[in-house]
Amino acid sequence: MFTKLLIANRGEIACRIIKTAQLMGVRTVALYSDADIDARHVAMADESFYLGGSAPTDSYLKGDLIIEIAKKSGAQAIHPGYGFLSENAGFALKCEQSGIAFVGPSAAAIDSMGSKSAAKEIMGAANVPLVPGYHGDVQDDDVLVSEANAMGFPLLIKAAYGGGGKGMRIVESSAEVLEAIQSARREAISSFGNDKLLMERYLRQPRHVEVQVFADSFGNCIYLSDRDCSIQRRHQKVVEEAPAPGLSDTLRISMGEAAVAAAKAINYEGAGTVEFLLDTDGSFYFMEMNTRLQVEHPVTELVTGQDLVKWQLMVASGSKLPLTQDEVRIHGHAFEVRIYAEDPQNDFLPASGKLNFLREPEQSQYVRIDSGVRENDVISNFYDPMISKLITWDESRPRALQRLVHALASYQISGLKHNIEFLANIAEHEAFANADFSTNFIERYGEALIGHGLSADVAKSQSNERQTALALAALYQLCARKADAKRCAINSDDPYSPWGAISGFRLNSASVHQVALLDDDQQVYHLELTETQVASKSFYQLVINDTQLTLSGDLIGETLHAEIAVNSLSEVNSAVNSQSIKSHAHKIKLPVSQVGDDFTLFINSSSYHYQAIQSEVIEEQDNLEDKLKAPMNGTIVTHLVAVGDEVTAGQGIMVMEAMKMEYTIESPFDGVVSAFFFNAGELVSDGMLLAEVTASEEE
Repeated sequence: MFTKLLIANRGEIACRIIKTAQLMGVRTVALYSDADIDARHVAMADESFYLGGSAPTDSYLKGDLIIEIAKKSGAQAIHPGYGFLSENAGFALKCEQSGIAFVGPSAAAIDSMGSKSAAKEIMGAANVPLVPGYHGDVQDDDVLVSEANAMGFPLLIKAAYGGGGKGMRIVESSAEVLEAIQSARREAISSFGNDKLLMERYLRQPRHVEVQVFADSFGNCIYLSDRDCSIQRRHQKVVEEAPAPGLSDTLRISMGEAAVAAAKAINYEGAGTVEFLLDTDGSFYFMEMNTRLQVEHPVTELVTGQDLVKWQLMVASGSKLPLTQDEVRIHGHAFEVRIYAEDPQNDFLPASGKLNFLREPEQSQYVRIDSGVRENDVISNFYDPMISKLITWDESRPRALQRLVHALASYQISGLKHNIEFLANIAEHEAFANADFSTNFIERYGEALIGHGLSADVAKSQSNERQTALALAALYQLCARKADAKRCAINSDDPYSPWGAISGFRLNSASVHQVALLDDDQQVYHLELTETQVASKSFYQLVINDTQLTLSGDLIGETLHAEIAVNSLSEVNSAVNSQSIKSHAHKIKLPVSQVGDDFTLFINSSSYHYQAIQSEVIEEQDNLEDKLKAPMNGTIVTHLVAVGDEVTAGQGIMVMEAMKMEYTIESPFDGVVSAFFFNAGELVSDGMLLAEVTASEEE
């Protein structure tokens, strides 16, 4: 076994590898960029080395420098994690030539599967089922268009050397083919340095089922359960589970054996995943093989009871597989969701920013969190915006799913946009609970999952929760003021200081408190809370949308302990004690995060963000012009029109790239393009005005 291991990665997967290596008594070496100087994986490792600038090309993709550091540090092996150099055959070969063990398959095996088109030829020869398509080397536009038209629609265009949904387009008609080819090419060259494409028939209702394989240098190869990864967005996995639900024993064995045949066809060693498309008739087709550890490997670990990183290190150091196929046991069910910094309400645009508040669910044998961040860390725009992976396990699928729902309700983040509520909506969806899904699940139910197009009952429930959140936000403001006043009084030498009271006193009338709040939609709320004292306890009456609410509470640390009820004012005023209020009140404890004037309330899996403002009216922003601003930090790719061109509302005028994904900036209205403020290749920051369009005059 190695005595020192270098991890050529960052974030969550680097922390995951370090944890197992240290449990095995292996010293660890971390790497970091400018953006990761204070990162968690750096703090966890035994030692660390600086790579360079924040961009991956200046740091985690500098293979020669990484090998140099490995030699300098005395590391005998390099674990690449996933992403970056994990499937780079050239890097694996250089490790071999330098006498450093690469924790993964051979360079030849990576190269075999690196091209999706070449991989399909190999799989076809090994009798692994394939989807019909074009995998040829001739890549001229006219050839690809001709092959696409001959193949029929719908079809899928994919980057031959890609993954993670990058360089992938679904094409519904001949009119879309050429534009889709060119767009996929641009994204492929940007993400993978190679613009070769392949095409295949697109199955409309498939499931994505993959099989974990493991092989050693002694010719042993086994499969360790299967996983369903059908819940995807933009071809990137959102929810994974093991084992895949609803498969017959015969089908499960057939897929496992096909995966092993695929691995043996390329003399594979180490951990790998063979991905299949499972059609509604039970037919399955080889899609691709990932020659690395998968993001979703924890669900396999929880149902098999094995540590796959430990297996990787054992195999890479020359040991045999710890188990034979007959010894593999599957127990229980596991789910994994990826907690991302992104905005589901804004087409899932990646977010960056500081984690001002981070409270994770309590970990146990049923709940696991693989994370690379801590509170106050910054999610950078330079890397994938994943915050963590939340994994739950139990004896059955329904019980594991209930664990997931509860854990998501306990996961609290503020400071940036995230997808926790979106994930909770998936976990609680009836179709998902019944395992009635395919790869278009999010497309089919998307509006409901992000809170649009809801049934009347669900919409009313969510509206009531928003109303409750607004009332509790107002209560929090009063409790926070009271806490501040107490601190001021304690620090004051004057016992009669006015800073010791916030009564909202009015002569010959009830005390009234004013609260002004701004929400994420830039809507301003001017709220009046009338205070009533009952048995030395303050109750506040508040009217929102013709509903009268009665609130009371205290702020204890970071938690608001509140009582809230719908009562008439006469019920409150006639109360001789607090019993009548208590009989109607709903007690709730909710964490609150505050930074400056911004604060966030956490209610179940939802978070409600507000800003405390002065009571004066705030001018509304011009939402139409905002559409011409950069939605995030990124790089301009190309202009789709020229200055002086006439454009229509919704027409794409330029393309920008952020986090290896392309985004089209559209004209907000009919008009003429007056100016572009940035050219291709230039960096832009979130909120910058990218172009100017002069609106057409109304006739």
